[in-house]
Amino acid sequence: MSENKKPIPSASPKARKFARELGANLYSIKGSQREGRITEEDIKKFIKESLSNKKIIKKELDALHYKHEEYGKIEELPIPRIKKIAGPHLQKSWNEIPHVTQHDEADITEMETFRKSLRDLYTGEKISVTPLAFIIRAVAKALKDYPSFNSSLDLNNEKLIYKKYCHIGIAVDTKHGLMVPKIRDADKKDITTLGQELKKVSKLCSELKIDKKELFGGSMTISSLGGIGGSFFTPIINQPEVAILGVGRAEKKQVFRRDKFETRIMLPLSLSYDHRVIDGAEGARFCAHLRESLGKDFAYKLAI
Repeated sequence: MSENKKPIPSASPKARKFARELGANLYSIKGSQREGRITEEDIKKFIKESLSNKKIIKKELDALHYKHEEYGKIEELPIPRIKKIAGPHLQKSWNEIPHVTQHDEADITEMETFRKSLRDLYTGEKISVTPLAFIIRAVAKALKDYPSFNSSLDLNNEKLIYKKYCHIGIAVDTKHGLMVPKIRDADKKDITTLGQELKKVSKLCSELKIDKKELFGGSMTISSLGGIGGSFFTPIINQPEVAILGVGRAEKKQVFRRDKFETRIMLPLSLSYDHRVIDGAEGARFCAHLRESLGKDFAYKLAI
């Protein structure tokens, strides 16, 4: 007999509400009162027994696990200090924030041509600037037009804090673990200065000489895997920020434009954001803004 055909359990409206709040199924509870009427005490007892059974099952499953060394040689090493610190923070962010990740591609063909053409006005020497400096510039511009991305959620006071500064966090891969120093006032710095600051903070992180304060107080974070490889991924938001941009490795692709296929350099973008603060439409507009800054802006510069 299906659950729907069973007699409707007998319980007071108060007991039914209590069961709903705890997620208890009245059809599974045996009532202790006359004619099987279910009380709040019956519901509490059912929940307690259910939790106890789950613990027993977990213990039994744990007992079935074999030790790693039974299958071959192993090596045990302590978890690096930075990863030990970052782990709980990442888990907290993933558990508490309703993440949405939007994937897109930016045509950076003209940007790369412009970047490789940079030379010192006085010496004529080539200026080497990483693509990440251009991405920071594009994100800084987008944050001005979309201030929701440059905010933090204060749930205790039911407020949304909009930041008037623009400090971009950069995920730096070091042998000690991942660190996220901030490029302060990124919106007020030119490409060359941004490139210099990137080298500076990366070196400080690698040598563990970065000031602890420089790892906090950010607007938004950029996690770039371009130097390693890969395309799209799902970056975890760095609380208390509400968004993070993941950048993959740029690739040459055949793109249909102007009624024909052309070889273009395409940059994979993965934008994760807090859905409590930012909706899908705003996320799509932010991505479109990035595409324009990384594409059309430089196409215009080369045209003049």
